[in-house]
Amino acid sequence: MKILILNGPNLNLQGRRDTGIYGSQSFESYFSQLKARYAEVTFDYFQSNIEGELIDAVQQADGRFDGVVLNAGGYTHTSVALRDAVSAVSVPVVEVHISSILAREEFRHTSLLAPVARGSIMGFGLDSYRLGVEALLEIAAR
Repeated sequence: MKILILNGPNLNLQGRRDTGIYGSQSFESYFSQLKARYAEVTFDYFQSNIEGELIDAVQQADGRFDGVVLNAGGYTHTSVALRDAVSAVSVPVVEVHISSILAREEFRHTSLLAPVARGSIMGFGLDSYRLGVEALLEIAAR
């Protein structure tokens, strides 16, 4: 099983930015734990603050990965182009968020990705990524 973890804008600051909302653990540290927990899974990781690079990564994942765990950050609420990319590929994409977007500012309540993703997981801190991996493993087992 090959899974791509794809992070959008500002997630390179995980562990340093708004720690009251996102926590103080770096994503790199968490990613090491995730890889150790799922030794049978081959993980790849990509983060970009640039919308087009995220779109390219989604498109390139099709046929190369068995699933994508996508935290699009702020692009969740604004990027029709990223939504279209998720909609266009056959690889299952699970949308994740560290915080609950429904408990935040009103402009964050709408996800453009949710209608085209296989599912959405939010509000469980960095553990949202593990739950996304679990969802992809379950999808693959069917």
